[in-house]
Amino acid sequence: MSEVMKRRRAELGLSQQQLAERVGVDRRQIRRYEADEQQPLLSVGLALAEALGVSAAELAGRPSPSVGLAGIWWSAWQTFKDGAEVITSQEVRIGERLGDHMTMDALSRGNVTLEEGGYLWRGELRIWDNHILMGWYAADDGSVTSKGTMYFALHPHGINLQGRWVGLSYDGPIVTGWAATAKTESEARALIESLKQRGTPV
Repeated sequence: MSEVMKRRRAELGLSQQQLAERVGVDRRQIRRYEADEQQPLLSVGLALAEALGVSAAELAGRPSPSVGLAGIWWSAWQTFKDGAEVITSQEVRIGERLGDHMTMDALSRGNVTLEEGGYLWRGELRIWDNHILMGWYAADDGSVTSKGTMYFALHPHGINLQGRWVGLSYDGPIVTGWAATAKTESEARALIESLKQRGTPV
């Protein structure tokens, strides 16, 4: 539990004090839990899980054998326009899992216009060993013809996807960049910055 707490708290950018306030305990208790000196009462454990955005089982270090990804997420993408880096973000929907396949569709163009390179797209992902997602995407927005592949590592607790995309750009060349999907736009964008610095998913 302590490793999940520390990792998830860091991903959310919370201090021990901020987490303690959300849960309703003293900061020293959070320190004890993270140091593995104590285990929380069930009621506190449930409050911790809610504050950290994970299930109680995930907090206990027992990821679901079939992580549920269906729902609304935010994706961020490292892209390039005229040689300059542009970080785009957009709301996406991941469809219900059918066997080892699921759909992923952009719900908006996000923070850039069509002229700046933002477009709607649809895609499909296949999950391997409940850890790796690979798939394709294709523009679904008027005359935009971009298409390509996506490769994501699934966080052990299903809280985000981190990886890369490779595609054929609107003007022909093959391009690539970092990609991240999380529950909030700010989390997805922060993951992109982290990937750029580390050069590898966590």
